[in-house]
Parts: sequence; C-alpha cells; structure tokens
Amino acid sequence: MYRSLERVCEDFVIYIFCFDDQAYNILGQINLKNAVLIPYTSIETEELLEIKKTRSKAEYCWTCTPVIIEYVLEHYRVPDCTYIDSDLYFFSSPEILFKEIIYSGAGIVLTEHRFADDRRGRKWLKRSGKYCVEFNYFDQSVNAWKALKWWKARCFEWCYALYETDRMGDQKYLEKFPVLFSGVYELQNLGGGVAPWNLYQYRLVETSGNIILKERRTDRTFPLVFYHFQNIRYLSERKVNINSETRDKRLKECIYLPYLKELEELRAILGTKYNLDFVIRKSCSSNKMKSFIQSNIMQFKVKSLTDVIDLDKIK
Repeated sequence: MYRSLERVCEDFVIYIFCFDDQAYNILGQINLKNAVLIPYTSIETEELLEIKKTRSKAEYCWTCTPVIIEYVLEHYRVPDCTYIDSDLYFFSSPEILFKEIIYSGAGIVLTEHRFADDRRGRKWLKRSGKYCVEFNYFDQSVNAWKALKWWKARCFEWCYALYETDRMGDQKYLEKFPVLFSGVYELQNLGGGVAPWNLYQYRLVETSGNIILKERRTDRTFPLVFYHFQNIRYLSERKVNINSETRDKRLKECIYLPYLKELEELRAILGTKYNLDFVIRKSCSSNKMKSFIQSNIMQFKVKSLTDVIDLDKIK
C-alpha cells in the first residue's frame, strides 16, 4: 500500500500505527520517508489493555480504528485525517477523491460497499452494512469529533467478528452516522472503493496508463483509484485463492497480478533481510469454532478456478 501511494502521489504523509514491536522496529529500519511511525504504546490506555484481553488481534485492531484517527487529529494538529486500510493498493492518485471531498464541504466522509441490488448484494448488505471501514475522512470540526467519540464508545462496548442485526466489528456502527450527525457525505467516485464484493459489477475498458473500468448497469466509465484486496487466502506457500467474486479472468489478472507480484517481492525481502516468516493461515475471530473454520476451511472455498493463482508463474 505504501509503495503504491509513493508511485501515484508527489506529496503525502501517512501515519502508521504499529501494533507490535517487531512491526515498529522493521518499518523504522526500512526508513519510509513519507511515514510517521506510531507505536501501540502511544494509544494503549488501561481501559484498552483490559479490552485487549477479550478480543482477537483483528478485533482489537478494529476496536482501535476511531482511537488512531483521534490520535492523529489531536497530536499532529492536521486539518483532517483519512483512515485507510493496509490492504488497499493505489492504481492512480487519490487527489480526485479529495477534490470531491473539498467540494462537498463535509466534515465526515464514508465509503459505501456499493453492493449490487441482487440476492448476493442484499445478503452482503445485511451482514456487513452499507459502509466500509476502508477510506474514511474526518476533519477537526466539533461534529466530526462528536462522531469519533461516539464511534469509539461503541467499539469499546462491542467489536467482534460476528454478524448481528446492527453490529459487525467496527463497521456497522457507521450506518448510524447520517442519522446522528450532520455534515456526513458519501463518496461518489466509483474509483474509490472497488473491491471483491463489487468487482463483478464492472468490466475492463482499458489498461494502458490507468486502469479504466465501466459500470455494467449504467455504462459509467472511471479510472480505478484504489482496490481493496480483502479476503485473499493462501492455499499453500505458493498458491493463493484471491476470492475475486468475478469470473472475468482478464479483469482480475490486471488488478491482482501486479499486487501479488509486489507482495511476494516484499515477503522475500522481509524474510531474507529481517528473518520474518509469515503464517499463511488467516483468522480474525475470538470465537474458537469460528477461528478454526477461518484458519482451516475457508481458504478452500473456491468459486472460480481462475481465482487460484500459482505465485511461481507470475511474471
């Protein structure tokens, strides 16, 4: 994600919250010139430490989402802060998104999942909510601070990898923002927020220069700004199930192959230089049964054979 931002942005500052000492130390040695590294000890209060005991690593990170946004706004006195997930990858400059935000005059900006209005989309909407915690903007207004404090209180009360009527991790709470707070804006540019859960709604138009996509329903064309690489799962050390949710081989290859290639380059560097090994099993739940299923079964749920990528064959 950091490398992709460097390629498309001339000027940016990213605040990276490191949730263990190893991450903080290694990133410090890499010397990322546009990054400010913040150790977990900077945000951990006694209350958070007690909460930490009851949640998985993923659930604890979700719990801290509003905390880290608050920390940046308070300690660095920046006019605004945009939270971005670490599994985003920028294919073109996000400047177009920030121009839209400035024009909107909003103090809070949310990104929709943009689920399709079909059986699959309605199922996802019910489970995960309308908005995604992936690209979320807050300024220094009183209203934005009220929203952050309300969100933090809710996450402290409950933030688990469970699907409930009005809760799911840190995410479904965002559905209350337009009701409870003023100045809330939904990002309109389709290039910000393309992800496996909506990729099948688009088709590839061109790949020379920027990746240009077209929405099948409306024929709207747009450049891909960032893609959210959620739910990639390793079948083995050298084979990956990308879970792209589309059968369009050309579309998935132009998006996924550059990302996987760079990911493997970085894994090799971190393994060789820093002796850092990666656990290929993936789990986010503190529930033991659900964690077992996520770690041992979910990676083998393959919907399309072209979703299985042999990493040794990526050029």
